[in-house]
Amino acid sequence: MNQNADRKYIYPKLPPGAISKSTVIVLATGLAGYTALELLYGSETFYKKAVMPMVHKFVDGEDSHRWAVRAASWGLLPRFGWNRKEYPELKCELFGREFRNPIGLAAGFDKDGQAITQLAKNSGFGLIEIGSVTPIPQPGNNRPRVFRLLEDEGVINRYGFNSDGVGRVHQRVRSARDAWVPEQYAYFGVNLGKNKLTEDAKLDYEIGVNYFAPHCDYLVLNVSSPNTPGLRSMQKKSDLEKLLAYVKESLDMHKLEKRPQIFLKIAPDLIDSEMKDIAHVVTNKKFGVDGIIVSNTTIARPDYLKSENKAETGGLSGAPVREISTECIRKMYKLTNGQIPIIGCGGVFSGEDAYEKIRYNRRNAIDSNYNIFSAGGSLVQLYSAFVYEGFPVIGKIKRELSELLKRDGFAHVSEAVGADHRPKQN
Repeated sequence: MNQNADRKYIYPKLPPGAISKSTVIVLATGLAGYTALELLYGSETFYKKAVMPMVHKFVDGEDSHRWAVRAASWGLLPRFGWNRKEYPELKCELFGREFRNPIGLAAGFDKDGQAITQLAKNSGFGLIEIGSVTPIPQPGNNRPRVFRLLEDEGVINRYGFNSDGVGRVHQRVRSARDAWVPEQYAYFGVNLGKNKLTEDAKLDYEIGVNYFAPHCDYLVLNVSSPNTPGLRSMQKKSDLEKLLAYVKESLDMHKLEKRPQIFLKIAPDLIDSEMKDIAHVVTNKKFGVDGIIVSNTTIARPDYLKSENKAETGGLSGAPVREISTECIRKMYKLTNGQIPIIGCGGVFSGEDAYEKIRYNRRNAIDSNYNIFSAGGSLVQLYSAFVYEGFPVIGKIKRELSELLKRDGFAHVSEAVGADHRPKQN
């Protein structure tokens, strides 16, 4: 007879709350794993509906900006998914360089070059820009100085060129560029600004040129930030000519084998006569301007803004500046007759927004010489979209732009640049 048959098994009694604790651990582990996967693959919905609303609720604008740059420097960017996918129709050539795509990071995000390598290699951008960088370190304006306009998907900032200065930033740039692989990394630029107390601004830009010209693909002369007193006055024709002539002379003195391109970043609030003057200057080859970035933040406040922060002083960016910027691009393309590349910047949240900057189908703007006015941006930049959709917005824009190009029969994005400005074909 099997004595084990009648043996009764007595299990030890579980301690109080053991099942509840186990359940919490399993659920927490599952949630952490799910979150990690969503972040790793850059889920657009997860970021827009879960991550960013939590950030908006618990972290203020400047702190979240600082943590986003730190996350990028640590490589905490989507490693798979749409961000890392490239499309043959988005490849384009400009300045003798092939871009894997025309979507770029605008200045203002990585002000001090803390995340250059990761952004250039792993973000999915075709070009990245750091800065603005000032010669002498300066703290900028007092906090609070960044305000979200949640109802309007906008941002107002009055940072005031807070910068680590050319010395520290130059060390980071040089370190990153020493290990640069052009075929794998994005086109790289440094945005230059002036110190608040500098009287002769062109000297500050000369310092920036001297430090960064040997180590970047392009330099941007930022004369359009609304947060530095007197800066925007440098967009006047006489002042602009003096600045550009001085910068060109400074650059020529370096006698570089690979000379960086020179871009001018302008404001969206210019009147028509000012835009004509700028167009005249930048198309004059003696000043050495290779492209213009249109545009910086605006001091305008559209009537439809709903957020209680709309009255804050500073430059407005994000969705509210989209139409203002695109209209400015359209005007500059016409004024320059498409002779100089335009980098469109302002309110880019989707492939359609980017497409507007490049082509701009404006159905009711027809005259005898052109079909439908288009914007004519060769490349586009974004920054404020991060505030509302996080890093996955990069992949979303590339995917949507690719779909729009295919829909309209363009084999490459370069074919769409200013397409609607071209004369009608009989």
